[in-house]
Amino acid sequence: MAVHYPEINQELIDACIRGDRLAQYRFYKQYSRSMYNLCIRMVPDQTEAEDLLQEAFVRAFRELGSLRGWGAPGAWLRRIIINGCLNHLRKKRGLFIPLPEAGLADIPDEESDVQVVSPEEINRAIRLLPEGARVVFILHLLEGYKHAEIGGMLGISESTSKSQYRRAIALLKNQLTEKNYAGQAGAVS
Repeated sequence: MAVHYPEINQELIDACIRGDRLAQYRFYKQYSRSMYNLCIRMVPDQTEAEDLLQEAFVRAFRELGSLRGWGAPGAWLRRIIINGCLNHLRKKRGLFIPLPEAGLADIPDEESDVQVVSPEEINRAIRLLPEGARVVFILHLLEGYKHAEIGGMLGISESTSKSQYRRAIALLKNQLTEKNYAGQAGAVS
């Protein structure tokens, strides 16, 4: 019994499993942009992100037959990308630097004076985050993982995941606020 994937044609999946290069190219074209965006968020170096994307697709084509229990191919491929990025970051250097807990609990959840910031500025600020904070931020806010799941994925405690997330939020607020004040000061001058 064939499993039907609503976001992609079943015949395309079957052709990819058989090794049909044109089908694999179509599969790649369908997912490469969104998966590259995930890679570049997790590993801000463009060359490394491109390499990780290619490695993930090679692995995906090799293991496409195991897709059967996953449902949507996009979710399955995202998991391959995330695991590949995390393994790369672990090999390259340690993900986490211990954080002092002082001051993190005092970060307010909402700011009353909200500044307009472009998506490009936000993405640039995310790329500038320290690696551990960036990875937790992406996994929690952008990918929707719970802190307990992130802790399991990264080999850290749930509280460390939460601390890294709060640190990322605080650093982003600081970066974006400083950017806005610098931009406003330049406009006034």
